[in-house]
Amino acid sequence: MAKSSSNNTPVTRALKSGDNKERLLALEAARSQIDKQFGKGALMKLSDTPVDSSIQTISSGSILLDEALGVGGYPKGRVIEIYGPESSGKTTLALHAIAEAQKAGGIAAFIDAEHALDPSYARKLGVNTDELWISQPDNGEQALEITESLVRSGAVDIIVVDSVAALTPQAEIDGDMGDSHMGLQARLMSQALRKLTGILAKSNTTIIFINQIRMKIGVMFGNPETTTGGNALKFYSSIRIEVRKIEAISKSADDIVGNRVRIKIVKNKVAPPFKRVELDMLFGEGLSYVGSILDASLKYDMVNKSGSWYAYQNEKIGQGRDNAITFLKSNADITALLEKQLRVIMFPDTTAAVKEKEKTEKTEK
Repeated sequence: MAKSSSNNTPVTRALKSGDNKERLLALEAARSQIDKQFGKGALMKLSDTPVDSSIQTISSGSILLDEALGVGGYPKGRVIEIYGPESSGKTTLALHAIAEAQKAGGIAAFIDAEHALDPSYARKLGVNTDELWISQPDNGEQALEITESLVRSGAVDIIVVDSVAALTPQAEIDGDMGDSHMGLQARLMSQALRKLTGILAKSNTTIIFINQIRMKIGVMFGNPETTTGGNALKFYSSIRIEVRKIEAISKSADDIVGNRVRIKIVKNKVAPPFKRVELDMLFGEGLSYVGSILDASLKYDMVNKSGSWYAYQNEKIGQGRDNAITFLKSNADITALLEKQLRVIMFPDTTAAVKEKEKTEKTEK
């Protein structure tokens, strides 16, 4: 009886012989077959094409948060989730990301599922509202289809979806009050994210999903808090950020000007997770840029503190944090110099890559 021809394939011969050359030839034959079936480039070595190993980012608007994220900002081509209690600063963080993307020449879109975007507040945070693309969808399916279309266009740098909790499935809208719709939103999110993740990397678009916190019923031990929209977003997110208020920032008992917030990187696929950072979030201003520079300068001993006095290059710049911030605000050149020096220390790889790119561009000219 004749032996099956499947026992005499190049792969079988290579495995039997143990010859590395034979194995490579077998692999090359498999690659040729894959290329014919799925198109050229379906399977390749990482060295076959010039790949930029550095992760492109969008700044968060705070140098300390950029450091906590590990790569200098929000990575491009990824899914980001920002969640926390009500009025903790989630939308403010997302709007700062939009403002930074626009400053870098990027295009931004805001999917306002909550129908609650305040354009005047966005402008105060630095968002160019004239160039901001906005959609206020009627239901969750419409919101996610618009998001998918924007990603597929390849023209948008950042999309913010505010919020997951407001992505109401059409079936729930059509139903009566009190009707049970178990798992509809979770299935909707799961399907959307399966479709989005594959095209995000190709389009280099960052999606930020803002999410809310809910309480699990009947949890006796452990954390009863969870986020809306099921588990899919937890799995597909490259970075998950938790935002919580710590205390109010006030000039007097009746004059509260903002909140001190604690930001925790709960999940991070591009850098070590669980970093924490505390930031000032001021009403009508958002993240305190100068406050972050002052805190980072203290951390890296570029500004010294003795008692309540702050000093820069052995010269006192203010008594108390508020006075030191006022000094830096009125001396923009010193603040800019501190930021430049801090970025060299905090992001050496990014700084070196930027310098190399500038050098290459000058040579080409």
